[in-house]
Amino acid sequence: QVQLVESGGGLVQAGGSLRLSCAASGRTFRNDVMGWFRQAPGKEREFVAAINWSGISIYYADSVKGRFTCSRDNAKNTVYLQMNSLKPEDTAVYYCAASRYTGSGYSTVRAYDYWGQGTQVTVSS
Repeated sequence: QVQLVESGGGLVQAGGSLRLSCAASGRTFRNDVMGWFRQAPGKEREFVAAINWSGISIYYADSVKGRFTCSRDNAKNTVYLQMNSLKPEDTAVYYCAASRYTGSGYSTVRAYDYWGQGTQVTVSS
């Protein structure tokens, strides 16, 4: 059974940091594109970051560029999202996702085949 499990969310003050992890199981994900998305109450799920299989190509939403860093450890089947200088507008449920191939659609929800259950990130002002 394929599973993606996020962890590391929580409550943090503005300007603080959190590190999210996404552990994959059920098969190897070392060849997959891994993505991070977030969804705030009343809003659509939006792209945050994506990383290709080798970790060489990494893409970020403009809203998080320079503050968030995405990385992966294929030996551990785990992808990470280091979030620094957090802002109240970063408050959302954060999801990781996996896809065998996204092409140029790495920022779109429909490009991903597997999703985690999400982890809540709350940034207080």
